[in-house]
Amino acid sequence: MSILNTYIQKEQQLKQLQEELDKLKNDDRLKAELEFKDKLEALMREFDKSAADVIKLLDPKPATAKAASTTSTGRAKRKLKIYKNPNTGEVIETRGGNQKTLKAWKEEYGAETVESWLVRTED
Repeated sequence: MSILNTYIQKEQQLKQLQEELDKLKNDDRLKAELEFKDKLEALMREFDKSAADVIKLLDPKPATAKAASTTSTGRAKRKLKIYKNPNTGEVIETRGGNQKTLKAWKEEYGAETVESWLVRTED
């Protein structure tokens, strides 16, 4: 792509973004949220409180949620990892690295390669 094409493309993107920004500036919901944010920040300054203090005050759930995700031994439950071997199509679901097939794959293909086969993790 030539530099002129790049320039024209960037100019069009800038124009589009400017139009979107102008629409947002005229949005009543944005104005209300900005007003709320300003008032909240002023209140926080008045009482010398940080955002973390406000969150702790308003949302005490994280302390209780952590207790719910632990096992009977008091340790947090490990995430479920799902691996798919692209060579065989075999899928493994494990919560630890001591799974027999997973160990065999790591010996055969290497740990980094096998980790790249990670499809997703779940809680």
